[in-house]
Amino acid sequence: MPGYLLHVGATVLCAHGGQAQPGAPSPRVKVNGAPALTTVAPHTVAGCPMVTGGSPTPCATAQWTTGATRVTSEQQPLLLLDSQASCVPNGTPVTVVATQTRVTAQ
Repeated sequence: MPGYLLHVGATVLCAHGGQAQPGAPSPRVKVNGAPALTTVAPHTVAGCPMVTGGSPTPCATAQWTTGATRVTSEQQPLLLLDSQASCVPNGTPVTVVATQTRVTAQ
């Protein structure tokens, strides 16, 4: 199913509200002047308040598991609004809260 492409300015949060920042965007594809994101580089999560059994276990990174099936950059799938990721170390999902709304891919 088609979806909007994720770019460097997209807002991505872990399940606990931590802000996820992209690792290495695609240098070749730009959306609204900002680099697009691929499934290869994990996002770094900051500000996750997760606590398990009294010990802090915040989300550290988010690794993407799904992306576009028909559009790639340097042979890597681009990320879409509905792409899935799991946080390390606790395996919780991330949510894409906002991204650009001009370019779609499948």
